Amino acid sequence: MSRRDRLSGNEAVAYAMRQINPDVFAAFPITPSTEIPQYFAQYVADGQVDTEFVTVESEHSSMSTCIGAEAAGVRAVTATSSCGLAYMYEMLYVAASARLPITLACVNRALTGPININNDHSDSMGARDAGWIQIYSENNQEAYDNYLQAMRIAETPDVRLPIMICQDGFITSHAVENIELEDDQAVKAFVGEYEPENYLLKHENPLAVGPYDTSPYYMEHKVQQAQAMKNAKTAILDVAADFARTFGRTYGFFEEYRMEDAEAAIVLIGSTAGTAKTCVDQMRAAGHKVGLIKLRVFRPFPAEELAAALSHVKAAAVMDKSEGFSGCGGPVFADTRSACYDLKERPRLINIVYGLGGRDCAVEDLERVYQYLLRIARTGEEGPVYLHMGQRSLDKEVL
Repeated sequence: MSRRDRLSGNEAVAYAMRQINPDVFAAFPITPSTEIPQYFAQYVADGQVDTEFVTVESEHSSMSTCIGAEAAGVRAVTATSSCGLAYMYEMLYVAASARLPITLACVNRALTGPININNDHSDSMGARDAGWIQIYSENNQEAYDNYLQAMRIAETPDVRLPIMICQDGFITSHAVENIELEDDQAVKAFVGEYEPENYLLKHENPLAVGPYDTSPYYMEHKVQQAQAMKNAKTAILDVAADFARTFGRTYGFFEEYRMEDAEAAIVLIGSTAGTAKTCVDQMRAAGHKVGLIKLRVFRPFPAEELAAALSHVKAAAVMDKSEGFSGCGGPVFADTRSACYDLKERPRLINIVYGLGGRDCAVEDLERVYQYLLRIARTGEEGPVYLHMGQRSLDKEVL
């Protein structure tokens, strides 16, 4: 039976970890994820979990520890942010290529430099092609719920990939919200036990983990890894369906908000969705047909499903909270534009990079975006496709 409480996003993730009781937690502190191992360390000290809590000297070492633990056949978790995730970069690829279902709580923070401790998505987006499943949270409830679903997704036999559960640093990680917490035994039953088929300590079936992969084999292994990411789509929906039956809260690849007859839409990730929903409601009350798609799953990217959701829209803005430095837009825009390419009737798409280093995005900012999209829908005149919003400049902003 669920109960109501008030927790920050970091507390919610640590609480979910306690309920799951992982075998190994390797930790090195970095703002704003530091509280997660801090809260969990108290659970360890109080004897509420059986977890081996390993305090390491760096984030590279924390991921290395998780790799060793998972390879040995146990559940391993960690938490990090920003440069901590970047310091793990080499080992992220090792974990994914070795098909080790590690669970990482990523509290999104701007990636240096210049140094900045506030929220954007440049850290996890920098690791978007490392082979990790990536799921993002709008609020504290979603951070908790996504974490409860993470291990079952990652450990699905035809998936077996590491998974990253992301939330916005400080905005959700440190803000306290009302939240539904599930019963410990119900969570344990839902998550289940980890029973890997093969592992290093299985004496009857010796194996190597992470050996040198010569050219006659490397590509085959990468194709298997790519297929596993495709298989993750089915696993995500299957686990979400069971989560809905068990706990009553529904999740998919993304959330469509007032999209049924929308002429203009915004596509974005994370906590800004709450602000966007308020803006949509206000504009709907004024008679404007606008909607929102909040992406929850970024890897694997739900290309076909997203294209179908946008197929009836005349104009859409994809909002990236990270800069891709491609010269033509951010990473969410690139994938969304590609997804819509094969549509017979494509919406006019623009990209807006916003919120870098924690720059605020208010309801009135999003209203300007919607008004811009409605002009595009009405006149057919697109103007610049790749825009930045909210920066100080002598030039007049387009929006």
